[in-house]
Amino acid sequence: MDINSASIEQIVRQVLADMSGSANGASAPAAAPAAGGSIPKTSRVAVLTAKNHFDIKEYPIPPVGDDDILVKVEGCGVCGTDAHEFKNDPFGLIPVALGHEGTGEIVAMGKNVKTDTAGKPVKIGDKVVTCMIFKDDPEITMYDLNKKNVGGADVYGLLPDDDVHLNGWFSDYIFIRGGSFGSTFFNVSDLDLDSRILIEPAAVLVHAVERAKTTNILRFNSRVVVQGCGPIGLLCIAVLRTMGVENICAVDGNDGRLAFAKKMGAETSVNFKNFKGIEALAGGVKDAFGGHLADFAFQCTGAPGGHSNIYKFIRNGGGLCELGFFVNGGDATINPHFDICSKEITTVGSWVYTLRDYATTFDFLKRAKAIGLPISDLITDRFPLEQINEALQTNLAMTGLKIAIIN
Repeated sequence: MDINSASIEQIVRQVLADMSGSANGASAPAAAPAAGGSIPKTSRVAVLTAKNHFDIKEYPIPPVGDDDILVKVEGCGVCGTDAHEFKNDPFGLIPVALGHEGTGEIVAMGKNVKTDTAGKPVKIGDKVVTCMIFKDDPEITMYDLNKKNVGGADVYGLLPDDDVHLNGWFSDYIFIRGGSFGSTFFNVSDLDLDSRILIEPAAVLVHAVERAKTTNILRFNSRVVVQGCGPIGLLCIAVLRTMGVENICAVDGNDGRLAFAKKMGAETSVNFKNFKGIEALAGGVKDAFGGHLADFAFQCTGAPGGHSNIYKFIRNGGGLCELGFFVNGGDATINPHFDICSKEITTVGSWVYTLRDYATTFDFLKRAKAIGLPISDLITDRFPLEQINEALQTNLAMTGLKIAIIN
C-alpha cells in the first residue's frame, strides 16, 4: 500500500479522534476522504443576508457523527422558490443558505450509514441527492409514501440558519444530518451530473402526472395541452412523452420556448401573443388539435390569468391538473357554471412530490435520454458559486431556462 505523508496524517487524526471522541459525542468519519485530497477544515457557503444579495461566507466543517454524511457539492439548480426567497423573503428565513436542487459526492460518513432511503447501499465516492426532511413528522414510516408529500416536511436549502450552517446546496459542502433529524437521501451514481441537478424539478412533474392519472381521463391517446413552457412546463411535456402521450400542444408567449417544447415532445404549439382575447386563443388551441379541445390540461404558469384561461381549452368531461402555484400568486377569476359545472371538468391540484415520486424520477430521466429528449439542454446557464448573485438575477430575468451553480 502506498502511504504518503498526507495519508499518515489522516490515519493519525482518525486514531486520535477514535480515542478521544468529540465534545458533542460525534465520531470520526467511518472512511477516508474520497480520492482527490483531504477534507478541508472549512467550507464556503452562499448565505442570503439581505433581499437580492448573497454573501459568500466560510464556516467550519462539523465533525461527522455516526449517522451523518458529508457531501462535496458538484452542482445545484436555481429554483423559482430560490428566486422568490432572493427577491422577497416570503418565508422569513434571512439569513439562510439556499439551494435544494443539488447533488454531490459522499466524502465522509458515519459508521451507521449503510444504505440510502430506498435501501440501496452507499459508500464513499457515491453521488447522492437529498429529498425531504421529516423531523417534524416522526411517524412518516407509517404512511403510504404515495400519499405523503413534501408539504408536511422540510428540505435542505430552506432551513433556518443554525450552528451547522452547511444546510443548503449553494456551497462547497453540505452536511446531511442523521438520526432524529429525519433526512432522506438517494444514491444516484448511475446518473450524469445534469440529470442529477434536474431530479428535484422533474419529480414535481412526475408527481403531477401521477395526480392527473387519478382522474382516469389521461390516456395514451389523449389530447393534452401544457400551458407555460418554463422549466416546469417543459419537463411536464417530457414526462408525458416518455409515458407514451404524443398529442401534446404547448402554449406560451415565447417562440424560443415553444420551439424547445417541440424538441421535448410537443407535437404542436400556440403562441398566445398571436391571439386577441381568450375565445380566439381557445380557438387556436382547438385548431392545433384538428378541431378538438383538449382532453386534459396542465397549468404550469403560476399566473392567475393562466388559470382563468385554461378551462376554455378543455372539452366537456375533460380534466385539469393545476401545479403552477408553488407560492401565493394571487387570486384567479373563473365562472364555476361555465368552467366547471356545465363542462363537468375533473380538477386535481399538485404540489411538489413524495419520496416514491423521487425514485420514479430516476427512471424517467434515464428513459427520456434513451428516447432522445434533450434533457441536458434545459440547463442553459452555469455559474460558479462566487457568482451566485448573477445566477439569481439571470433566473429573474427569464433569459434562459434552468440556471445552475456548478462547482
